[in-house]
Amino acid sequence: MVLRITRPDDWHVHLRDGEAMRSVVGATARVFARAVVMPNLGSPVTTVDGASAYRERIAAALPAKSRFAPLMTLYLTDNMAAAEIVRARKSGFIVGVKYYPAGATTNSDSGVTRLERVHAQLAAMEEVGMPLLVHGEVTDPDIDVFDRERYFIDRVMTRILRDFPGLIVVFEHITTREAAEFVADSPARVGATITPHHLLWSRNAMLAGAIRPHYYCLPILKREAHRAALVRAATSGNPKYFLGSDSAPHAKAAKENACGAGGCYSAHATMELYAEAFDAAGALDRLEAFASYHGADFYGLPRNTDTITLERSPWTVPATYPLGEDAIVPLRAGERIAWRVVE
Repeated sequence: MVLRITRPDDWHVHLRDGEAMRSVVGATARVFARAVVMPNLGSPVTTVDGASAYRERIAAALPAKSRFAPLMTLYLTDNMAAAEIVRARKSGFIVGVKYYPAGATTNSDSGVTRLERVHAQLAAMEEVGMPLLVHGEVTDPDIDVFDRERYFIDRVMTRILRDFPGLIVVFEHITTREAAEFVADSPARVGATITPHHLLWSRNAMLAGAIRPHYYCLPILKREAHRAALVRAATSGNPKYFLGSDSAPHAKAAKENACGAGGCYSAHATMELYAEAFDAAGALDRLEAFASYHGADFYGLPRNTDTITLERSPWTVPATYPLGEDAIVPLRAGERIAWRVVE
């Protein structure tokens, strides 16, 4: 079977920096026309100048003749000046500001400590039409890690929507039935990205029988009932849900140790994994809208005009890929994937 669709965009990806970035950026650029690049580097991207410099480094690392366009973001901090958000909106290449609760995920220690401390920044974003991209988890030590998203909805998201009624919000990498329902019930200015790994696997893949660190991600995989709810949302045709891989490369040694890093690497087969999820749900006819239309429409950007071709042609994922001088273990390493993006 062959499936030809409008070239998709990835509305949430981690490209890292330096040699690691140079190792992985080509995998995203091969398939996607654009990608929203996360700002949580070792030194967070908090200024327009920093985002511009990072964008230039990405461009320099792209394969020859690549037309891939990185869409940049800023990292929201308690002390970010509202004027920087205005500058970002005027830049033309920054498409959002990322809200990381402090301590929620990789390189998030500089993130937001309390919602009240970023009211001025959110007001500026609301005024100039800059989207807020949210990592939706509380980090309170008394909250179970599997419940962090649900509590974030109750404690933070509802307040953001109430206090900033014009703010555009992307609830990124949602993982629960509650989050999918919250987005569906919210105004049209609220959208959500869904990853391939949260569509394909529940926490059993990570924990049943043995601990499999390469399925460990943040937000963490949840129960099967939540995975099924995400599949229903992604395949529903609702334009509020769109593709965001959250591909997050970490060196093999950083994953396979006593304190393994959170993040799944999927850039080697992002569209192939989504195709498997939609195929299993009997919804291949809705993959194009989810991958190629909904995100562009939500961000107010033109849809792409060229295409990619997927064919049902099984292939075996390599055990590792290079990551600078290290190696990275991809999702489904050593296993077969049913679909392939063909040139």
